[in-house]
Amino acid sequence: MKIVVSPNPYRDKQFKNARQACSILREAGAEVALCLPFDVDKTFEIPHDLRFQDIQKEIKTADMLICFGGDGTILHMAKAATRRGVPLLGVNIGTMGFMAELESTELEKLSMLATGEFTTEKRMMLDVTVQRSRDILFHDICLNDAVITKGVIARIVHLSVKCDGVQAMECGGDGVIVATPTGSTAYSLSAGGPIVEPEANNIIITPICAHEVGSRCIVASDRRVVTVEMVRNARRNAYVSVDGGRAFRLNLGDVVTVQKSHLETKLVRLKERSFYDVVNAKFKKV
Repeated sequence: MKIVVSPNPYRDKQFKNARQACSILREAGAEVALCLPFDVDKTFEIPHDLRFQDIQKEIKTADMLICFGGDGTILHMAKAATRRGVPLLGVNIGTMGFMAELESTELEKLSMLATGEFTTEKRMMLDVTVQRSRDILFHDICLNDAVITKGVIARIVHLSVKCDGVQAMECGGDGVIVATPTGSTAYSLSAGGPIVEPEANNIIITPICAHEVGSRCIVASDRRVVTVEMVRNARRNAYVSVDGGRAFRLNLGDVVTVQKSHLETKLVRLKERSFYDVVNAKFKKV
């Protein structure tokens, strides 16, 4: 079994956890490739005794990807892993780590991977596009959410949300979150959305700081095609961000389309535990 180990260099100080993981995995008989999840700043000093390989090359022949960091690191790596059909295991060395399977104190459990003592859990993803007239200007997939928001200026953005072309919501406020069940415990929850079991098949639409008293979260079927566009904002802009990534600027008339992706993220499970055990444990930490 070939396993790619990918630590967030800004979280895993001196790569302490990654070193330990590589040692445990090799001792258990696995082939290990150590890769950075993203390019680091030029001023970042990589220890001389570590040799990092190119993740885009190594993931092509990998059986599994282990990433060390917080939820942001897992979300970042989920896209690369999913596009290659590679299962992903997260080790939390961040704050929340809601999607992580292990804490940094549980690394000895990694030896179970080499003997096949694990299961995988499929998670729904969303396909997000931005269309301007007939042109597709933006396309991405996400495991958590697509967020359409106003800019940093203190003002309101007016958005129209449709499901299968039928008006579902029109609200003025800070924006709208379109989330997967996995993303229901992230930004959507902070904005007043419901907690949805991650293996459910739904699209959650949550307004952010809506000014209308009647604006409520909608839990839609995963078969729906959700579109979001600006109204009454001729001289203003909004932005769309996918899984907390770089924001794409929207103009009046642009249509953001969000629908279930044909791709699914496979999360590795080493422990028998209920989703509700995770909810209780993680929110007690906050």
